[in-house]
Amino acid sequence: MSRKYSTFLTVILVIIILAVVGLLGYLGFDYYTRYRTKKDSENAVDALEGMIIDTPDSSTETGNTGSNPDTNNNDSNTEIGNIETNETGNSSGGGSSSGTTTSAKKQQYKGFNMVGSIQIPKTGLKSPILEKVTDPSLKTAVAVIWPQNAVLNTVGNIVIVGHNYRNGLFFSDNKKLSKGDKINITDLSGKKVAYTIYNIFETTDSDTSFYKRETDGKMEITLSTCTDDSAARLIIEARAE
Repeated sequence: MSRKYSTFLTVILVIIILAVVGLLGYLGFDYYTRYRTKKDSENAVDALEGMIIDTPDSSTETGNTGSNPDTNNNDSNTEIGNIETNETGNSSGGGSSSGTTTSAKKQQYKGFNMVGSIQIPKTGLKSPILEKVTDPSLKTAVAVIWPQNAVLNTVGNIVIVGHNYRNGLFFSDNKKLSKGDKINITDLSGKKVAYTIYNIFETTDSDTSFYKRETDGKMEITLSTCTDDSAARLIIEARAE
């Protein structure tokens, strides 16, 4: 074997080793990023529910019994896990006007305002729901796109969007959902409502016709994400039990 040929094989071997190391490094970083993001989301949801449960003497004006974080007599910010809390006034609204008024602390997750949390038992999703859709917020969690200033678990339709990274994060596994599956939504007043999926379809990314649909006085949510090939939007409609 000539020295030139031996040198060539050595260079090829080094390139292969570097490529393997680089690939393993990339896969390791990707796994850690997904694990950390998922863990942060789960911890934030648990922390939010913990603050609601642990706060005494709370209620909403709708007659539903629940916990309300506004009963803390403390004007300073409190940080629990990844959630930062701030005092806020009363708010009302939702998919449509329902007369519901709640008093709660404003919750933040990684610098973004939260309106509550979502849990999907079938896919194992536990995520904060952020108040507004922006490029940075959608890289952090799922968010409400319609209506503005929505209050969860009120009459009407609330549209929640999330990325499909095809890796289990956010709404990546929505394609696994079927009619009859449950989606649990917890709002900032402490009320947790189970929604049942009744309709699933695909549409274009510019279609918003389903946002303002008539709900006949029911509480509904819509989950929106892209399909795996990004050619369409996967829409999941669910109604409160």
